[in-house]
Amino acid sequence: MTSSGFEPGTPPADADDHVLATWLAETAGRRLLEVRAEGLEGKELKDAGDAAAHALLMRLVAEHRPEDAVLSEEGKDDKARLSAERVWIIDPLDGTREFSEPPRDDWAVHVALWQSTEEGGTLVAGAVAQPVLGETFNTGNPPIVPPSTSERPRIAVSRSRPPAFVQALAEEMGAELVPMGSAGVKMMSVVRDVADAYVHAGGQYEWDSAAPVAVARAAGLFTSRVNGDELVYNQDDVYLPDLIVCRPELSEQILAFIAEHGTD
Repeated sequence: MTSSGFEPGTPPADADDHVLATWLAETAGRRLLEVRAEGLEGKELKDAGDAAAHALLMRLVAEHRPEDAVLSEEGKDDKARLSAERVWIIDPLDGTREFSEPPRDDWAVHVALWQSTEEGGTLVAGAVAQPVLGETFNTGNPPIVPPSTSERPRIAVSRSRPPAFVQALAEEMGAELVPMGSAGVKMMSVVRDVADAYVHAGGQYEWDSAAPVAVARAAGLFTSRVNGDELVYNQDDVYLPDLIVCRPELSEQILAFIAEHGTD
């Protein structure tokens, strides 16, 4: 990776956690656009993007929230986070494959903040930057989800062959499948009225969903595990393999279908 001299600047004065999450995601997004323009291809581009965004975010969190812990996809999991009051959960580059295929725009940067509570802990801030779109969805200024513009429900799915249970769910609901890249992009597609639901059971980790789920919740969307349980973060085991993000009016039908048919 070539040296860039990238200068991240400083966050807005007196930035609260929502503003800082947004600034962090946007700043990492700008760095990734710069890496993408350096002429690398394939695995070299993927690795350079992951490394650059991770290093930048770790440095900036340490500078602006030095007392907080961090859980990043690209970093070593420091279990000290389990006793921390506040933990930033970060995916420096969600959708690495899409990032490595310019000019694709379906990749993102995830920055979320988890905070401990008497009940255990919850996500309190989050931002999902989609740099190519020039948009950052965040909890400080929650998106207003417009009424659906589609006559049929739309379910966001991966670009490769979608799981059989999602295909069966779509048939049951009379829905169409909308293929796209990263997990964060799929969840934000519901916020953007590009899709009406994202249902996943193929394996993910906390960093894949923390920031998008925080934004989706702030926007009034339904979020849960596929069995209806709450999505819980900052766990010892960060494997969080399944979730539902959808318009609230679709949640009962989706949960009932999965309860009856499963996800195998």
